Amino acid sequence: MNWVTWASVPILIFGLWIYTAQLSQSFPTLKGKRICLLIAHPDDEAMFFAPTLLALAKPELGNHIKILCLSSGNADGLGSIRKKELIKSGLQLGLRGEDDILIIDDPNFPDSMTTTWHPRLIADLLTQMFAPGMSRTPSTSPPVSTIDVLLTFDRSGISAHPNHISLHAGAHTFLRALMHRHAGWTCPIKLYTLTSVSILRKYLSVLDTPATIILSMMTGAQKREVGEYPTPLLYVSGPGGYRTAQGAMTRAHASQMRWFRWGWIGVGRYMVVNDLVREKTI
Repeated sequence: MNWVTWASVPILIFGLWIYTAQLSQSFPTLKGKRICLLIAHPDDEAMFFAPTLLALAKPELGNHIKILCLSSGNADGLGSIRKKELIKSGLQLGLRGEDDILIIDDPNFPDSMTTTWHPRLIADLLTQMFAPGMSRTPSTSPPVSTIDVLLTFDRSGISAHPNHISLHAGAHTFLRALMHRHAGWTCPIKLYTLTSVSILRKYLSVLDTPATIILSMMTGAQKREVGEYPTPLLYVSGPGGYRTAQGAMTRAHASQMRWFRWGWIGVGRYMVVNDLVREKTI
C-alpha cells in the first residue's frame, strides 16, 4: 500500500462513524418516559451507558432520567469520593439535577468481584423506590409505579461482573413481584437491558457500529417492535458525544483512571454504541 492508501483509512473510518451515528437517529426511541438507569458502581453510567444517556436526555424527547446506583464503589476505600464523582458524571451526561442521582450505601450490596447480590434484596429496594404502594394495590386494579422504564445490564453483565449480573436478576424479581396478584394487567414498567458482545467486538470502538446496526436491522420481525416502547433500541454517539463520554470518565471519575480504563475509553465500543432490547418479564 502506498502512503495515499494508508492516509485514506482514518478518513474512511471517520466518515463511516459519522454516517452510522446519523443512521442510528432514524431508529425508534423512547419519548416522554420516566426512566431509571440501574447500575452497580459509580462509573458504570459512563463506561457502559453513556450513548444511551446522551440520547435519551435530549430535551426534545421529554424523558426524565434517574440513575440508581446500588453501591458507592468503596472496594478501595474511596466510596465518599466516588459518590461525588457519579453526581458530576451524571450531570455531564445530561441528567437534570443532583436529585436525580441516587446512591445506595448498603452492606448488602458490597462492591466486590466475588459477591453476588441477592435478587430479593434488590427487588425489595426497587419496590421501596418505585412501587411503594405495591402491597396495598388490590388485585382488581392495575399495578402502579413511579417509573415507566428500567434500564440495566443483561444476564451476562457486559464484563461478567457478578454485581452487574445481580442487577439483571434483581430487576426480573422486582417486576415479577410487582405483577403478583395482577394477572391480566400489563406491567407498568418496561425492562430494557444492554446487550453483551464478544470480547473482540467489545474493543472495536467505532468499527463495531456497522455490525451493530446491521444486526439490529436483521432482528427478526417477531422480535422487532415499534410503538411507545420500541425494541431494539440503538444509540451511536458522534464525535461530540464520544468526547463527552470520555470527559465523564477523565474529569468526573478521576479517581478511577488507571491504565486499563484509559484503554477502555479509547477503544471500548460501549463508549460509542449501545444496543438494548426490551425483555419479557413474566
